[in-house]
Amino acid sequence: MARIMAFDYGTKRIGIAITDPLQIIATGLDTIHPKDVVAFIKKYLMSEQVEAFVLGEPKQMDGTPSESYQHVKGFSTILKKNFPHIPQHWVDERFTSKMAHATIMQSGLKKTDRRDKERVDTISATIILQYFMEQTRL
Repeated sequence: MARIMAFDYGTKRIGIAITDPLQIIATGLDTIHPKDVVAFIKKYLMSEQVEAFVLGEPKQMDGTPSESYQHVKGFSTILKKNFPHIPQHWVDERFTSKMAHATIMQSGLKKTDRRDKERVDTISATIILQYFMEQTRL
C-alpha cells in the first residue's frame, strides 16, 4: 500500500503528516514554508508512494467556510496542477489547533518547546490525518 499525506495549511507554514505504508499510523512529518512545499513533496515522492492527499478544510463554528478557506483552495489547486494523479480529500479541521495545543500541554514539554508553532502545525496535520483514517475505516 502507498502512504497518505495530510496538510494543515497556513499562509506562513504548512504542517505535514504521513501514514505508514499500511495506513495504520499517522505521524507528523515536517512543517514547510508554503513556497517550498511542492519541491518538498516532489523530493518525498522520489522515495515513497503517496496515494492520496488530505487537506484540512477550515470552517466556522456554523459549518460555513472560514476566511482562510480560499487560501486552502488555492493550495489545493497547486497540488492538483503539480500532482494530478494523486486524489485529494477534505476533512473538517475545526478544533485541530486546539487539540494540538492540548496534546503539547499534556506531553510534558518545556514551556519554550510548547510555544513552537511549527510543532503545533505538524501535530494539527497529524490530527487531520488520524480523523480521515478513522472516517474511512467506518
